[in-house]
Amino acid sequence: MGDDSLHIAIIASNRHPIKQPFAGGLEAHTWHLAHALAEANHKVTLFAGPGSDPGLNSSCLNVDYLELSARAKADVSMPSESFMSDHHAYQQLMLGLAANRRFDVIHNHSLHYLPIAMAPTLSAPFLTTLHTPPTPWIESAIVASGGAGTRFAAVSHHTASMWDGIVDDIEIVPDGVDVDTWHKGPGGPYLVWSGRFTPEKAPHLAIRAAEIAGYPIKMAGPVSDPNYFASEIGPRLGPSTTYVGHLEQRELATRVGGAAAALVTPTWDEPYGLVVAEALACGTPVAAFARGGIPEIVSPECGTLVPLDDVDALAAAIPRTVRLSRSDVRERGVRHCSAETMLSLNAPMS
Repeated sequence: MGDDSLHIAIIASNRHPIKQPFAGGLEAHTWHLAHALAEANHKVTLFAGPGSDPGLNSSCLNVDYLELSARAKADVSMPSESFMSDHHAYQQLMLGLAANRRFDVIHNHSLHYLPIAMAPTLSAPFLTTLHTPPTPWIESAIVASGGAGTRFAAVSHHTASMWDGIVDDIEIVPDGVDVDTWHKGPGGPYLVWSGRFTPEKAPHLAIRAAEIAGYPIKMAGPVSDPNYFASEIGPRLGPSTTYVGHLEQRELATRVGGAAAALVTPTWDEPYGLVVAEALACGTPVAAFARGGIPEIVSPECGTLVPLDDVDALAAAIPRTVRLSRSDVRERGVRHCSAETMLSLNAPMS
């Protein structure tokens, strides 16, 4: 490593490995960040679920699994095993980081309270990126510690605004994508929707909008809610509406880049909107509900925003959206959503 290189620890979920195909947007973001930091000649160590991608040129910290005694398990007041497993894993991690001073920077992307609560025990600079609106246990940790020991960043101005009155000083560092992997595509005759198949992502609304507009649609992503998929998506599949699976990034980029437009249909306020960034990097314009952080990414030259949950407006926006210049869309994606842009904004953490 050079004189400017850092040894950076990234704290992610203890349950999910950072590997493709990703469990969700948080895992995808963590992968992109680790990859970009390693490419920038930093040494990266991940705390994440077992089996994380060795191709990231990163080492991994072991997740310490809890083996309770029979007497402890017999305690009728014991919290759930999953709660105790998470608690133990992060407790052991933070105790280990406090005792081991080999890291120059520690970057927390977990949704757990202990990294924040125990941040004051660390000697290295500690940055917490807020990926969600306030949750009870993260808010509790911040209130209890006063936010001591950690600086904060958020993935959008919208997300930062949700923490008003809880965290006073928040840097804005939008998620970035690898614009070489998410390369410019030629477009094509179909629409695309990608993401987790859950009610709050509302792919069923994308199907309805595509049907109204008269376009076929291809859909990709993990079936995170099988009941929802079985009731709302499965019955709508057919010649014009196809599910292409849970794809790794290069194959997904080909599907997204081959689409005339991407539909983004959340019925909750997306903290950022990683699928928007991915589409723009492919030169694929976006038609989306104007929710959460999405309006911070989508501008008139790269997409169309419509009122919340208005499927008719979304369908009406498709003809205009598909006519947008793919070169302008790609330029917007590279300028605002690249991993290089993310790293330049992350620079203050060092």
